[in-house]
Amino acid sequence: MTLPSQAAPEAGSGPAGTAPDTAPGAGGSSLVGRSPTQLMWRRFRRDKTGVASAVIVLFFIVVALAAPLISAVYGKDPYTTYGLDTPGLLNEFGYPILPNGGISGDFWFGIEPSLGRDVFMQMVYGIRTSLLIALTATIFTTIIGIVIGIVAGYIGGRTDYFIGRVIDILLSFPSTLFIIAFMPVLENLMVKPDEETPTWLRATALIIFLTVFGWAGLARLLRGNVLSLREREFVEAARVTGAPPTRIIFKELLPNLWTPILIQSTLLLPALVTSEAALSFLGVGMIEPVPDWGRMFQRGTEVYQNDITYLMFPGIALLVFIVAFNLLGDSLRDAFDPKIRR
Repeated sequence: MTLPSQAAPEAGSGPAGTAPDTAPGAGGSSLVGRSPTQLMWRRFRRDKTGVASAVIVLFFIVVALAAPLISAVYGKDPYTTYGLDTPGLLNEFGYPILPNGGISGDFWFGIEPSLGRDVFMQMVYGIRTSLLIALTATIFTTIIGIVIGIVAGYIGGRTDYFIGRVIDILLSFPSTLFIIAFMPVLENLMVKPDEETPTWLRATALIIFLTVFGWAGLARLLRGNVLSLREREFVEAARVTGAPPTRIIFKELLPNLWTPILIQSTLLLPALVTSEAALSFLGVGMIEPVPDWGRMFQRGTEVYQNDITYLMFPGIALLVFIVAFNLLGDSLRDAFDPKIRR
């Protein structure tokens, strides 16, 4: 005799990729199937660390998008030299007269030494600059990584060998040293000696460099996944039925690659934000007067002995943003694939 507890799972079994869930009904309990997306979202909502990280990341994004509105409400901008225009804000050495970097009701995070620009607005617009460059580079990096990774894994042979060697070279290449050395050369070629370097040239060059040196890791990961997927039964069945390679790639392979693509993109964005800030710190990133976290770090290291506040605020903000984004990426990875949860 079959017990009711043994028969229940068979009666409520659904299509592949769904999980049964008990929901009350008029005549008792019924089983409701959940899609993989619903299961992922349910696991993610239970992760308090992931939810808190998502709130923090969303806060930074909203601040970046609303920077002009915040400037209008706050009544200041990141470009005006308030310390030079208003007497009594800076001393004879160029440091804020008020304690803690000049923090007051008028300047919430103080003012910048020497020039006296508002630190709060510099940070708000610095988020905007870093996110814009990093997000653009992440989009291009992801697209290139997807295309090259799938092509190398699906075609194989000499194509896979050639792409694999290119990936090995890029992953072992000292990208930071290359950008530091090549950025002045690019400016000498593009800008006349008597002209200032345009902002768009630095931003475009940073996006190109970060993209060129960033796609290799994602491409290698997707190549390995495609090598495994192309031998699976559903891909072989598609080939037997005469499906063209484009259909196999877009209908059979790509839907099974969205999880690693999303996770790697989520982890790639904070890494590129850090790279952009590091390049600006080293003097090859964004230039004046564009607000930038990396350049604030560089200036903070020069004045920290007399004004540690100017170094603390961008440091804490960048640390919180990077940690929150990395924790969000880990939570998404665990939600998509609970088997790898530690």
